[in-house]
Amino acid sequence: MIALATRYGFRIDIRVASHADEPALADFFAAVTDEDRRFRFLSAVRHVSQGQLHDITAFDYHRHETFVAFAPGGDDIIAAATLAADREGGTGEVAISILPDHKGKGIGWTLLDHVAQEARGWGISRLQSIESRDNRAAIALEREMGFSARAVEGDPALLLLERVF
Repeated sequence: MIALATRYGFRIDIRVASHADEPALADFFAAVTDEDRRFRFLSAVRHVSQGQLHDITAFDYHRHETFVAFAPGGDDIIAAATLAADREGGTGEVAISILPDHKGKGIGWTLLDHVAQEARGWGISRLQSIESRDNRAAIALEREMGFSARAVEGDPALLLLERVF
């Protein structure tokens, strides 16, 4: 478990998720808003399936990890961030979700920064995120952190945000 403080002073504990976290992640994704699930999965997902949870918690050192965040001393997941690298290991993709009552505390910034550090440690030189154009908060955060944005070819509703290290 790693203890971190957000830029607003909110403290979180994070660790790598395992398959044992699938029930807690199911509860977490059930508690995020419909809109946030749509932003995370880029579709109108109402329920995260067992197969999706299994994939989210799959651990493949330097290829795939999901980090779960907790309030200090808490047992309930308040945020989750997944980092997945391509086969060559040069590009990674990140996706973050946060419970509604924990937004605005700097958790997204802190998780994205942690994932970026992990990505660099894996040798990833390009970190990407695919966002719905409606996800203005995520786009603003990623741009603030040095990500550039461009349209996703063939889908005008999406943006590809990218940070090169």
